[in-house]
Amino acid sequence: MFDAYILCGTPRTGSTLLCSLLASTKMTGNPDSFFARRFMPEWAGEWGLPNPETLSEREFETIYLDAAIRVGKAGTGIFGFRLMRENLGELSEILDRIHPGLASDKARFESAFGAVLYIHLSRENKLAQAVSLVKAEQTGLWHIAPDGTEIERLAPPQEPKYDFERIRRVLAGLESYDVAWDTWFAEQGISPLRVGYESLSADPAGTLARICETLGVKPPDTGDVKPGVAILSDETSLDWMRRFQMDLDAAKQA
Repeated sequence: MFDAYILCGTPRTGSTLLCSLLASTKMTGNPDSFFARRFMPEWAGEWGLPNPETLSEREFETIYLDAAIRVGKAGTGIFGFRLMRENLGELSEILDRIHPGLASDKARFESAFGAVLYIHLSRENKLAQAVSLVKAEQTGLWHIAPDGTEIERLAPPQEPKYDFERIRRVLAGLESYDVAWDTWFAEQGISPLRVGYESLSADPAGTLARICETLGVKPPDTGDVKPGVAILSDETSLDWMRRFQMDLDAAKQA
C-alpha cells in the first residue's frame, strides 16, 4: 500500500490530464505542482501561510510541506503531486533541510511522504512534444477543455511562428530530461510505473485503472471516466513537424 505518488514528468507529457483524472476518483488525492519553485509563493498565499520573512527558511518550508500534503491528499489517504525534472533538485534541498542527514533522495522522499509510488510520464514522439511545448510558450495557451474552453493560459494570445532552432533546442532539452530521470531512478534504486503519453491519451480510463490498481485503490467504472483536458495538437503542429524534419535533413546534408 502506498501513502503517496509522484508524477515524474517533463512538459507536455499529459501530466495535467492525468492530474485531473486522479483527482476525479475522489480517492487518490488532488495532485498538482506543489513544489515548482515559481508557483510556491502563489500556493503559500492561497493557503494563507505566514510570511516567509517572519520565519526561518526551515520553519517556513516545514509549514509549507505540511500544507502541501494536506491539500494534495484532499481528504483521501493518498498524497499526490507532479514533479518536473528541473524541480527535483530544489525539492531534494527542501527535504534535506527538513529531514537532514539522510543518504539519498529516495530516503528523503520516504521520510516526508511515506511509501511512494513513482510514476514516470514520458512521450515517445519527442518531436511532437517539443512542438507542443514551443507552441504553448508562443501562444500562451497551455490547456483547453474538451468543449474548447481555455483551462490554462499563461500569456496574452499570440500567433505561433515556426522556429527551427528553437524547436531543436527544446527537443534536445526534453531528451536530456528523460535521460536524467532514468539515471536518477537507477541511482535511487527505483522501478517506476511507466506511463506513456500516447497510451494515456488513447486510453485514459485504462491508464487510470492501472494506476489505481497499483496504488491499491478500486478504479472507477470506465463509463465514469471523463477526461477534462483536450489535445491541442492541430494542423499547425503537424506542419511544423514536417518542416522541422525537412530542415533537419537539410542541415545534416549541408
